[in-house]
Amino acid sequence: MKQDKEYYLINKLSSAHIGDDAAVIGDTLYSMDAFFEDTHFKRQWMSMAQIARKAMLVNLSDAIAMNAQPQYALVTVSIPPQMTHEEIDELTKSLQETAVQYGCEIIGGDTIGSDKLHLSITIISKSATPLLRKGLEEGDLLAYTGNLGQSKRDLERLFRGERIEADSRFFEPVLRVDFVAKARGFLRTGMDISDGLYCDTNKMLDMNQYGFESLLEIDEAIGLSGEEYEMLVGFAPEHLEVLMDIANETNTPLTVFARVANNNTRYPCKSHHFSV
Repeated sequence: MKQDKEYYLINKLSSAHIGDDAAVIGDTLYSMDAFFEDTHFKRQWMSMAQIARKAMLVNLSDAIAMNAQPQYALVTVSIPPQMTHEEIDELTKSLQETAVQYGCEIIGGDTIGSDKLHLSITIISKSATPLLRKGLEEGDLLAYTGNLGQSKRDLERLFRGERIEADSRFFEPVLRVDFVAKARGFLRTGMDISDGLYCDTNKMLDMNQYGFESLLEIDEAIGLSGEEYEMLVGFAPEHLEVLMDIANETNTPLTVFARVANNNTRYPCKSHHFSV
Protein backbone atom coordinates (compact mmCIF):
# COMPACT_ATOMS: atom_id res chain seq x y z
CA MET A 1 0.00 0.00 0.00
CA LYS A 2 1.16 3.56 -0.74
CA GLN A 3 1.02 4.77 2.83
CA ASP A 4 2.98 1.76 4.14
CA LYS A 5 5.76 2.53 1.65
CA GLU A 6 5.70 6.18 2.66
CA TYR A 7 6.23 5.30 6.32
CA TYR A 8 8.82 2.69 5.33
CA LEU A 9 10.84 5.32 3.47
CA ILE A 10 10.59 7.88 6.28
CA ASN A 11 11.71 5.30 8.82
CA LYS A 12 14.79 4.57 6.71
CA LEU A 13 16.01 8.14 7.24
CA SER A 14 18.09 8.53 10.37
CA SER A 15 17.64 11.99 11.87
CA ALA A 16 16.42 13.13 15.25
CA HIS A 17 14.72 16.06 13.49
CA ILE A 18 12.20 13.90 11.57
CA GLY A 19 8.72 13.34 13.00
CA ASP A 20 6.95 16.70 13.27
CA ASP A 21 5.25 18.87 10.66
CA ALA A 22 8.62 20.64 10.32
CA ALA A 23 12.21 19.99 11.36
CA VAL A 24 13.24 22.24 14.26
CA ILE A 25 16.86 23.48 14.22
CA GLY A 26 17.29 26.04 16.99
CA ASP A 27 14.54 28.62 16.49
CA THR A 28 14.27 27.86 12.76
CA LEU A 29 11.81 25.37 11.25
CA TYR A 30 12.09 23.72 7.83
CA SER A 31 9.20 21.99 6.08
CA MET A 32 8.35 20.84 2.57
CA ASP A 33 5.28 19.36 0.90
CA ALA A 34 4.57 18.36 -2.67
CA PHE A 35 1.37 19.22 -4.56
CA PHE A 36 1.26 16.95 -7.60
CA GLU A 37 -1.16 16.72 -10.48
CA ASP A 38 -3.22 13.50 -10.45
CA THR A 39 -2.10 12.77 -6.89
CA HIS A 40 -3.40 15.83 -5.02
CA PHE A 41 -5.46 17.54 -7.72
CA LYS A 42 -6.63 17.32 -11.31
CA ARG A 43 -6.11 20.23 -13.68
CA GLN A 44 -9.73 20.22 -14.84
CA TRP A 45 -10.93 20.76 -11.27
CA MET A 46 -9.07 23.97 -10.44
CA SER A 47 -7.88 27.22 -11.95
CA MET A 48 -4.16 28.02 -11.93
CA ALA A 49 -4.80 30.53 -9.16
CA GLN A 50 -6.58 27.89 -7.05
CA ILE A 51 -3.81 25.32 -7.64
CA ALA A 52 -1.09 27.77 -6.63
CA ARG A 53 -2.98 29.04 -3.59
CA LYS A 54 -3.71 25.58 -2.21
CA ALA A 55 -0.12 24.45 -2.86
CA MET A 56 1.15 27.39 -0.82
CA LEU A 57 -1.50 27.03 1.92
CA VAL A 58 -0.82 23.35 2.56
CA ASN A 59 2.86 24.20 2.99
CA LEU A 60 2.25 27.21 5.20
CA SER A 61 -0.01 24.97 7.28
CA ASP A 62 3.01 23.03 8.58
CA ALA A 63 4.53 26.21 9.99
CA ILE A 64 1.25 27.51 11.42
CA ALA A 65 0.52 24.13 13.05
CA MET A 66 3.84 24.34 14.90
CA ASN A 67 3.24 27.90 16.14
CA ALA A 68 5.84 29.29 13.75
CA GLN A 69 5.90 32.42 11.60
CA PRO A 70 6.67 31.67 7.94
CA GLN A 71 9.64 33.71 6.70
CA TYR A 72 10.77 32.39 3.30
CA ALA A 73 9.67 29.92 0.63
CA LEU A 74 11.52 28.00 -2.07
CA VAL A 75 9.26 26.84 -4.90
CA THR A 76 9.93 24.15 -7.51
CA VAL A 77 7.47 23.91 -10.41
CA SER A 78 7.38 21.33 -13.20
CA ILE A 79 5.82 22.99 -16.24
CA PRO A 80 3.89 20.94 -18.83
CA PRO A 81 4.49 21.96 -22.47
CA GLN A 82 0.86 23.01 -22.99
CA MET A 83 0.96 25.65 -20.22
CA THR A 84 0.68 29.17 -21.65
CA HIS A 85 2.50 32.29 -20.46
CA GLU A 86 -0.83 33.57 -19.19
CA GLU A 87 -1.31 30.44 -17.07
CA ILE A 88 2.22 30.72 -15.69
CA ASP A 89 1.52 34.36 -14.81
CA GLU A 90 -1.67 33.35 -12.99
CA LEU A 91 0.17 30.60 -11.12
CA THR A 92 3.09 32.76 -9.96
CA LYS A 93 0.84 35.69 -9.03
CA SER A 94 -1.29 33.48 -6.79
CA LEU A 95 1.78 31.84 -5.21
CA GLN A 96 3.24 35.21 -4.32
CA GLU A 97 -0.02 36.76 -3.09
CA THR A 98 -0.74 33.80 -0.81
CA ALA A 99 2.79 33.80 0.60
CA VAL A 100 2.66 37.56 1.31
CA GLN A 101 -0.70 37.16 3.06
CA TYR A 102 1.10 35.08 5.70
CA GLY A 103 4.23 37.23 5.90
CA CYS A 104 6.30 34.91 3.72
CA GLU A 105 8.63 35.80 0.83
CA ILE A 106 9.41 33.52 -2.12
CA ILE A 107 13.19 33.73 -2.46
CA GLY A 108 13.95 31.08 -5.10
CA GLY A 109 13.44 27.52 -6.21
CA ASP A 110 13.63 25.68 -9.53
CA THR A 111 11.66 25.02 -12.71
CA ILE A 112 11.74 21.95 -14.93
CA GLY A 113 9.81 20.69 -17.93
CA SER A 114 7.42 17.79 -17.35
CA ASP A 115 4.29 16.17 -18.70
CA LYS A 116 2.33 17.27 -15.60
CA LEU A 117 2.05 20.27 -13.30
CA HIS A 118 3.81 19.54 -10.02
CA LEU A 119 4.74 21.95 -7.23
CA SER A 120 7.11 21.34 -4.33
CA ILE A 121 7.53 24.08 -1.73
CA THR A 122 9.96 24.47 1.15
CA ILE A 123 8.98 26.83 3.98
CA ILE A 124 11.52 28.34 6.37
CA SER A 125 9.90 29.71 9.52
CA LYS A 126 10.75 30.93 13.02
CA SER A 127 9.38 30.03 16.45
CA ALA A 128 10.55 30.51 20.02
CA THR A 129 7.98 27.96 21.27
CA PRO A 130 7.28 25.39 18.54
CA LEU A 131 4.29 23.08 19.06
CA LEU A 132 5.45 19.47 18.66
CA ARG A 133 3.68 16.14 18.24
CA LYS A 134 5.39 14.62 21.27
CA GLY A 135 4.53 15.44 24.89
CA LEU A 136 1.21 13.72 25.62
CA GLU A 137 0.49 12.33 29.05
CA GLU A 138 -2.02 9.70 30.09
CA GLY A 139 -5.40 11.33 30.73
CA ASP A 140 -4.82 14.22 28.30
CA LEU A 141 -7.67 15.21 25.99
CA LEU A 142 -7.50 15.13 22.18
CA ALA A 143 -9.49 17.65 20.15
CA TYR A 144 -9.76 18.93 16.59
CA THR A 145 -10.61 22.34 15.21
CA GLY A 146 -13.17 23.16 12.54
CA ASN A 147 -15.91 21.02 11.05
CA LEU A 148 -14.29 18.03 9.37
CA GLY A 149 -15.64 16.07 6.42
CA GLN A 150 -16.13 18.71 3.73
CA SER A 151 -12.86 17.96 1.95
CA LYS A 152 -13.66 14.25 1.50
CA ARG A 153 -17.27 14.99 0.56
CA ASP A 154 -16.28 17.51 -2.11
CA LEU A 155 -13.46 15.33 -3.45
CA GLU A 156 -16.03 12.58 -4.03
CA ARG A 157 -18.26 15.10 -5.82
CA LEU A 158 -15.38 16.11 -8.09
CA PHE A 159 -14.77 12.47 -8.95
CA ARG A 160 -18.42 12.21 -9.99
CA GLY A 161 -17.96 15.16 -12.33
CA GLU A 162 -19.93 17.57 -10.15
CA ARG A 163 -19.00 21.15 -9.31
CA ILE A 164 -18.19 22.31 -5.79
CA GLU A 165 -18.27 25.76 -4.20
CA ALA A 166 -15.27 28.04 -4.72
CA ASP A 167 -14.81 28.34 -0.95
CA SER A 168 -14.85 24.57 -0.38
CA ARG A 169 -12.23 23.38 2.10
CA PHE A 170 -10.87 21.15 -0.68
CA PHE A 171 -9.91 24.33 -2.56
CA GLU A 172 -9.43 26.71 0.35
CA PRO A 173 -8.08 25.25 3.63
CA VAL A 174 -8.50 27.41 6.74
CA LEU A 175 -5.28 27.90 8.71
CA ARG A 176 -5.90 28.47 12.43
CA VAL A 177 -3.21 31.11 12.96
CA ASP A 178 -4.87 33.02 15.82
CA PHE A 179 -6.06 29.93 17.67
CA VAL A 180 -2.63 28.25 17.66
CA ALA A 181 -0.84 31.43 18.73
CA LYS A 182 -3.21 32.15 21.62
CA ALA A 183 -3.62 28.52 22.70
CA ARG A 184 0.06 27.53 22.54
CA GLY A 185 0.71 27.98 26.25
CA PHE A 186 -2.06 25.52 27.12
CA LEU A 187 -1.29 22.79 24.55
CA ARG A 188 1.00 19.82 25.01
CA THR A 189 0.93 18.66 21.38
CA GLY A 190 -0.38 19.66 17.98
CA MET A 191 -0.26 18.93 14.25
CA ASP A 192 -2.27 19.76 11.18
CA ILE A 193 -4.78 17.23 9.85
CA SER A 194 -3.49 16.44 6.37
CA ASP A 195 -4.02 12.66 6.16
CA GLY A 196 -7.34 12.55 7.99
CA LEU A 197 -8.25 12.60 11.69
CA TYR A 198 -7.96 8.81 12.02
CA CYS A 199 -4.47 8.58 10.50
CA ASP A 200 -3.08 11.71 12.10
CA THR A 201 -4.37 10.75 15.55
CA ASN A 202 -2.59 7.42 15.13
CA LYS A 203 0.64 9.23 14.20
CA MET A 204 0.49 11.37 17.32
CA LEU A 205 -0.31 8.38 19.53
CA ASP A 206 2.50 6.33 17.95
CA MET A 207 5.02 9.08 18.68
CA ASN A 208 3.92 9.21 22.32
CA GLN A 209 3.46 5.42 22.73
CA TYR A 210 -0.09 5.75 24.00
CA GLY A 211 -3.54 4.73 22.86
CA PHE A 212 -6.91 6.38 23.42
CA GLU A 213 -10.37 6.04 24.89
CA SER A 214 -13.08 7.40 22.63
CA LEU A 215 -15.28 10.18 24.04
CA LEU A 216 -17.15 10.75 20.79
CA GLU A 217 -18.09 8.46 17.92
CA ILE A 218 -16.21 9.66 14.81
CA ASP A 219 -17.87 8.67 11.56
CA GLU A 220 -15.63 7.63 8.64
CA ALA A 221 -16.90 10.64 6.67
CA ILE A 222 -15.05 12.75 9.25
CA GLY A 223 -12.24 10.44 10.27
CA LEU A 224 -11.06 9.65 6.74
CA SER A 225 -11.40 13.17 5.33
CA GLY A 226 -7.86 14.09 4.29
CA GLU A 227 -6.41 17.48 3.38
CA GLU A 228 -8.53 19.30 5.95
CA TYR A 229 -5.55 21.24 7.40
CA GLU A 230 -7.42 21.84 10.62
CA MET A 231 -5.58 21.27 13.93
CA LEU A 232 -5.32 18.13 16.04
CA VAL A 233 -4.28 19.11 19.58
CA GLY A 234 -3.60 17.41 22.91
CA PHE A 235 -3.82 19.10 26.30
CA ALA A 236 -4.32 18.51 30.02
CA PRO A 237 -8.00 18.33 31.10
CA GLU A 238 -7.61 21.33 33.42
CA HIS A 239 -6.99 23.55 30.38
CA LEU A 240 -10.23 22.63 28.61
CA GLU A 241 -12.18 25.67 29.80
CA VAL A 242 -9.54 28.23 28.82
CA LEU A 243 -9.05 26.56 25.45
CA MET A 244 -12.79 26.66 24.78
CA ASP A 245 -12.70 30.37 25.61
CA ILE A 246 -9.82 30.89 23.15
CA ALA A 247 -11.72 28.86 20.55
CA ASN A 248 -14.77 31.10 20.97
CA GLU A 249 -12.63 34.23 20.90
CA THR A 250 -10.96 33.19 17.63
CA ASN A 251 -14.18 31.80 16.07
CA THR A 252 -12.66 28.31 16.00
CA PRO A 253 -14.92 25.27 16.47
CA LEU A 254 -13.16 22.91 18.90
CA THR A 255 -14.33 19.32 19.42
CA VAL A 256 -12.94 17.04 22.15
CA PHE A 257 -13.17 13.46 20.88
CA ALA A 258 -10.81 11.23 22.90
CA ARG A 259 -8.75 10.78 26.07
CA VAL A 260 -5.15 9.55 25.97
CA ALA A 261 -4.90 6.10 27.57
CA ASN A 262 -2.28 3.47 28.32
CA ASN A 263 -3.39 1.01 25.63
CA ASN A 264 -2.71 0.23 21.97
CA THR A 265 -6.05 1.34 20.51
CA ARG A 266 -5.84 2.85 17.02
CA TYR A 267 -8.25 4.13 14.38
CA PRO A 268 -8.60 2.36 11.00
CA CYS A 269 -6.38 4.34 8.63
CA LYS A 270 -6.09 4.35 4.85
CA SER A 271 -4.56 6.73 2.33
CA HIS A 272 -6.80 9.51 0.99
CA HIS A 273 -4.61 10.32 -2.03
CA PHE A 274 -5.59 9.25 -5.52
CA SER A 275 -4.00 8.70 -8.91
CA VAL A 276 -5.12 8.05 -12.47
